[in-house]
Amino acid sequence: MNVWFLIIPVILVFVVIVLAIFFWSVKNDQFEDLDRQGSNILFDDDGEAHRRAQPADKPTKSRS
Repeated sequence: MNVWFLIIPVILVFVVIVLAIFFWSVKNDQFEDLDRQGSNILFDDDGEAHRRAQPADKPTKSRS
């Protein structure tokens, strides 16, 4: 039964830490744009870094 005197304060400390992290993230606009990262995969990236990362096209053999 004495273990409850240890477990309850530890749980309360964890709850306070989680609430502090949650309110910090809301204050710093971490939840403002939830759809952008999920929809980025749907659009092509035509930037220079994307073109450099793609393998060079191999020349095709012409049929004679």
